[in-house]
Amino acid sequence: MDRQTKLMLFGIAWVSAALLSWFLYAKTRVPQQEKRVRIAAASRDMVLGTVLRKGDIRFVAVSQRDIPKSAVFQEKDAVNRALLYPVSAGEPLTVAKLSAPGSSEGVAATIAAGFRAVSVPITDTTGVAGLVQPNSRVDVLYTRPGSMAEAITSTILENVKVLSIGRITQAGQLSVDAKGQPRPATVATLVVTPEQAQKLELAKNQGKISLALRNPLDQTSAANPGPITTEVLDPMVSARLARARKGRTTRTLAANLDDPRVWQDLTGEKKPKDEEKARAEEEARRRKEAEKPRVVVDVYRGDKHVQELFR
Repeated sequence: MDRQTKLMLFGIAWVSAALLSWFLYAKTRVPQQEKRVRIAAASRDMVLGTVLRKGDIRFVAVSQRDIPKSAVFQEKDAVNRALLYPVSAGEPLTVAKLSAPGSSEGVAATIAAGFRAVSVPITDTTGVAGLVQPNSRVDVLYTRPGSMAEAITSTILENVKVLSIGRITQAGQLSVDAKGQPRPATVATLVVTPEQAQKLELAKNQGKISLALRNPLDQTSAANPGPITTEVLDPMVSARLARARKGRTTRTLAANLDDPRVWQDLTGEKKPKDEEKARAEEEARRRKEAEKPRVVVDVYRGDKHVQELFR
């Protein structure tokens, strides 16, 4: 092999090594130098309604292809805005997770436009034994107290969002007293429309409010939204009321129904008057008055003569 051939083979080998080295460098080193962008992220775990301050924000570098949609790039775009959702430490902040600029601080910023927050009293019984939590969906039941015929229960609101239980605005939080003991919840705050808020306030002052917990994925409505009376609790009462309204009562019940108070307690209505019977009684009374015996006495006073009638 002559000298020229050896030099040619050496050159080819050198070029091949250079190309291979460049290829390996491009595959391993270049991706690490991909352009990265700094975006705002949470510096700590924060709950819904937290108003962001400078200390709550830190910046993290992410690759350009991993930038979340509507990410926040400047601190001034996040400071003094409230969180609409809970965030964890290191989680990127986005415009969708923040309240609108200039809106009120805290939990009030989470109330959508056109809605209002109204609180109702609850107990372990009316609040589903503590199972109702913030962001739960509930139906509101109204019970009007009264006599057997007056008491009713009806569903006045359906699929309502719970904003908070007491001062707890996030499920899983625990309210404790000064001694570290769990504090029972006495108030639930619901998010409703202005019209629903009026209905809810009226119900609060006229009777008793209870909450019925529902599956948040269940969008169905009640098949019978009308009020339920005490008739559904006692078949005997229901049968007696039906007979009383139709006038087909037994002798004993009919005798009792002659008392207007008994009728009203059973039916919730004033006892209807029998017009024909009333007219007949009035006519009999007048006839009796007319048939009473009369005594005519002639009285003479001098030359004057008068007659006096005595019954």
